[in-house]
Amino acid sequence: MAFPITRHRRLRRTAAMRSIVRETHLTVDDFIYPLFVTHGENVKTEISSMPGVYQLSIDLLKAEIDAVAASGIQAVLLFGLPATKDAIGTSAYEDDGIVQQATRAIKEWAPNLLVVADTCLCEFTDHGHCGMIHHDPRTGNAEVDNDASLELLVKTAVSQAKAGADIIAPSNMMDGFVGAIRDGLDAAGFEMVPIMSYSVKYASAYYGPFREAAQSAPQFGDRKSYQMDPANVREALREAESDVLEGADMLMVKPALAYMDVIRLMKEQYDLPLVAYNVSAEYSMVKAAAANGWIDERAIVLETLTGMKRAGADLIITYHALDAARWLKGE
Repeated sequence: MAFPITRHRRLRRTAAMRSIVRETHLTVDDFIYPLFVTHGENVKTEISSMPGVYQLSIDLLKAEIDAVAASGIQAVLLFGLPATKDAIGTSAYEDDGIVQQATRAIKEWAPNLLVVADTCLCEFTDHGHCGMIHHDPRTGNAEVDNDASLELLVKTAVSQAKAGADIIAPSNMMDGFVGAIRDGLDAAGFEMVPIMSYSVKYASAYYGPFREAAQSAPQFGDRKSYQMDPANVREALREAESDVLEGADMLMVKPALAYMDVIRLMKEQYDLPLVAYNVSAEYSMVKAAAANGWIDERAIVLETLTGMKRAGADLIITYHALDAARWLKGE
């Protein structure tokens, strides 16, 4: 029926009325909080382009983990800054690597907190790419060697699982990476460790601040030969389909804010849990605008995260997680 019989505003009249008909609910259980861990002692270095985000040595990490656990957040995502780098990212898969050390410490301090280990080589290679480099003898050009890289990524995943990681999250975008890691985990006795695949990871300008945080900028070229073209969406379905067939347990879209249509499409096509990564520049833009007094940071963050969930995300990786958890409690 039409107006005046139908009045849509009836269900918006009061806060209580709006609450009982609300379609999308954002909760602390939706958040995964990224952390950057580094070697040394008493290290707490703020990322200049990401106010409120720090590189932390393990001795100072406990206070952050205590805050996460107290907030009700269920999971953290670990990125490591190694003491040394080489051409094959050796420190990514060493038993005493920085991510492995941090994982063991977190599982000791907060056994019920889920540790998600980012599985990539870019932070650990001296060239900053996500795999091994070979030089094409025909052209002399340096290229990422997909298949040789898989062997190192499997070693990294198994090492992280041995250290106690609850979830392996490969972000390298090599062809066949999920299948290789699944086989490697199963062969090592970690068949119950799930894979959260960075299935749809775009070659995005939104990663800029992260490159500072993780010290992972490529030393030559870019990552467009293995990360996705931002103009493509049907390709996202092909990437996700491969990961599903290879045994992924969760799928991810990264970045989130400029790719809401991709999140919705993935939600409609697949029934696996879907993760959205609210990436570094998305965070930094909000922080910069808030610092200038141009926006209400709390309102913008909660609206943005709700939008990601409304688009189809079951989980959201976000640097806003601690603040958002507090705001959702009314603090």
